[in-house]
Amino acid sequence: MPRSVRIKDHWGEQRLFVARTIVALAVIVALLLLLLGRLFWLQVVRHDYYADLSQGNRVRVEPLPPDRGIVYDRHGTVIAENTPAYQLELTPEAVPDVSGTLARLAELGLLDREQLPQLQRLIRGSRKFESVPLRLQLTDEDIATFAVRRFEFPGVEIRTRLARWYPFGPSGVHALGYVGAISEADLKRIDRDDYAGSSQIGKIGLEFAYEDELHGVAGFQQILVNAAGRRVETVGGEEVQLETRPSRAGNDLFLGIDMKVTEVAEAALGDRRGAVVAMDPNNGDVIALVSTPTFDGNKFTRGISSRDYAALRDDRDIPLLNRAIRSAYPPGSTVKPMYALAALEYGIKDPSDSLFCRGVFFLPGSSHRFRDWKREGHGTVDMERAVATSCDVYFYRLAEIMGIERMHQAMTKMGFGKPTGLDIGGERAGLMPSPAWKRKQMRQAWFPGETVIVGIGQGYMLATPLQLAHATAVIAARGKNFRPRLVTAIRDSATGTVRRLAPWPEPPVVLKNEKNWDIIIDGMLAVTEAGGTAVASTRGAPYRIAGKTGTSQVFSIGQNEKYDESKLDERLHDHALFVAFAPADDPKIAVAVFVENGGSGSRAAAPIARRVFDAYLLQKYDFTPLPGAIRTAPAGGATLAPGAAAPPAAGAAAPPAPGAASPPGPAASPAPATTTAAAPPPRT
Repeated sequence: MPRSVRIKDHWGEQRLFVARTIVALAVIVALLLLLLGRLFWLQVVRHDYYADLSQGNRVRVEPLPPDRGIVYDRHGTVIAENTPAYQLELTPEAVPDVSGTLARLAELGLLDREQLPQLQRLIRGSRKFESVPLRLQLTDEDIATFAVRRFEFPGVEIRTRLARWYPFGPSGVHALGYVGAISEADLKRIDRDDYAGSSQIGKIGLEFAYEDELHGVAGFQQILVNAAGRRVETVGGEEVQLETRPSRAGNDLFLGIDMKVTEVAEAALGDRRGAVVAMDPNNGDVIALVSTPTFDGNKFTRGISSRDYAALRDDRDIPLLNRAIRSAYPPGSTVKPMYALAALEYGIKDPSDSLFCRGVFFLPGSSHRFRDWKREGHGTVDMERAVATSCDVYFYRLAEIMGIERMHQAMTKMGFGKPTGLDIGGERAGLMPSPAWKRKQMRQAWFPGETVIVGIGQGYMLATPLQLAHATAVIAARGKNFRPRLVTAIRDSATGTVRRLAPWPEPPVVLKNEKNWDIIIDGMLAVTEAGGTAVASTRGAPYRIAGKTGTSQVFSIGQNEKYDESKLDERLHDHALFVAFAPADDPKIAVAVFVENGGSGSRAAAPIARRVFDAYLLQKYDFTPLPGAIRTAPAGGATLAPGAAAPPAAGAAAPPAPGAASPPGPAASPAPATTTAAAPPPRT
């Protein structure tokens, strides 16, 4: 009989089931306890932290950029203001593909492809949650183009901002400067919180120098947003209390500049390269600071393209160069009254001492000829007549007697060889040479012939138009010395209080004999009244003008060579200068005019000064170009002779490109453009 086999163990299966059930229940209880613990941690222990995060997800903080301060001229005319504008902005944290987004915007024509690398660097250097301006001042067509493709560009928005606007366009731009997009270099030197929401910053001129006054203080506002980042008004039908801190506008500036006088000076210069500086000798207020050719600062506020900037940068006339303060030139005969004043002070010349000028001068023991601009000579001249007719031989002799050391000492007191301290900075120091300077720079001894040439404002001596205007103002004020300034008052945007700035007095020029001022001023009056070199330009004026013409050479020629200007390239013509003040009996304005390659100071520069005087003193505004102000290319397309020296301005630096760092302070003077002793002096 077969043995029975047990196929199923019911008790074993039941024990296994119970064991598994207990394990499952234990796991479920453990997971439940873990979940409850996590909920307790999130809802109780970390409640405040996650409540803040939740609030941050639905409440966004947007910066409120301040309005930039307004700039007014001396008559209250607005010369820099703000206008509403639309600009394209990108928030990096909301853009999944920054490079691709920029490329697609360029395909639509909204961005310049050449600027994409610069924009990418700017975005990388910005904080992820702050919007970065891509393009300023969009046109209606640009707005429409972007609007129809808006869904393709998450994180890119069109925002309403205030943009800088210069109503006078290119007029006065070298003094006023301009604003441009904040660059990588700017981000390294500014407080980003102060510039939250701002897209522009001062780059050069007054806009740069007074950035702290003009910019203002940024504010912020909290706004509700939904999960898509869109703005909403309520949450769950309830309004939420949001915080707002309004921005504070920048302070307003009032300048000593007269825009009508500025426009007259620019019109008189025409398209010639040159500069005009006018200032009040009684307080140092700059009435006009003009440099031509000029350019429109509004192009930079709109976001100038690389192509347009390259055209300005590479223009051979260098419109970006502020010739009034950044170019140093030989001052020519304009400094002769100052040398005459020094001779009187040192007691080496009496005003009645006469000298016979036969058109040539020799140093003792030398056969080298130093020629007068008037080949036949001036005959017998005293100090007044020498200034009036600009007799070179007289001043050759005066320089020989005075010596370079005393010349250097006297002219330094008049402000040459150092910056004047203009409140926008960036000016060159010019050069008042001395034996010590030459030993240091050239490792050479000083020669007597170099002293003679410096005595007529040539050789190593260099001066800016601003320095010439400042020195002329010192003579007009009979030694009173004020630092030139553009800004005369500041209005607080919060209180409306106007704070007037006191003039900045400098150490005065004190004479041993105050009557020496009368002697020098009489000589400058003779320039414009008694058969002097500027009579034609000042004839008929209802006020008296005391002035001095000047002409400085650009290159040197040999002793026996003839100087025929008509056969030279236009850029090798002499520079034309004129300094003057009026009314002579009660000076209210001092002017320095410089016309690069203008030829004769009496023909090219003096008529411009007369226009400026009439505009300021008589309010006669003549905006028609003077004869010769519209130039054409030289006949035959003449070029620079081999080895010839270029005008000093050619070596001067231009302002930074868009996105570059703002310019530094005053730069060192360039190597001087010298005139050898063999060169005949220029005409005055």
